[in-house]
Amino acid sequence: MDSETRTYRTGAEDTVLDLTRDCADFVRGRGDGLLHLFVPHATAGLAILETGSGSDDDLLAALGDLLPADDRWRHRHGTPGHGRSHVMPALVPPYASVPVLGGELALGTWQSICLVDLNVDNHQRHVRFSFLAG
Repeated sequence: MDSETRTYRTGAEDTVLDLTRDCADFVRGRGDGLLHLFVPHATAGLAILETGSGSDDDLLAALGDLLPADDRWRHRHGTPGHGRSHVMPALVPPYASVPVLGGELALGTWQSICLVDLNVDNHQRHVRFSFLAG
């Protein structure tokens, strides 16, 4: 298995960051296999969804409805509502796997691979890219 970790700056707002181009670059020329992504953080996740048409904003709005940034959370350190960031990975998992065929991601036409981060206290995220040859 070939693996590397990349670092991303997500900023001080809820974020859906498209990683598809980096994923495509990582698997290019590798043949058939599986791309596995993992976020080693308790407050971030990975999602495969359409971006650019409003779906990324819709995801953030839905997470905001399900996990409001208020004082209801028992996990209370950090900014108000920080506890929701620790619940989010149960809904948006910290991993994703995508088939790779002939060195290209086998995604659907409108699918993108995205880092989802609601933790406004941590502006830097790491994502482990791993390729498992077929």
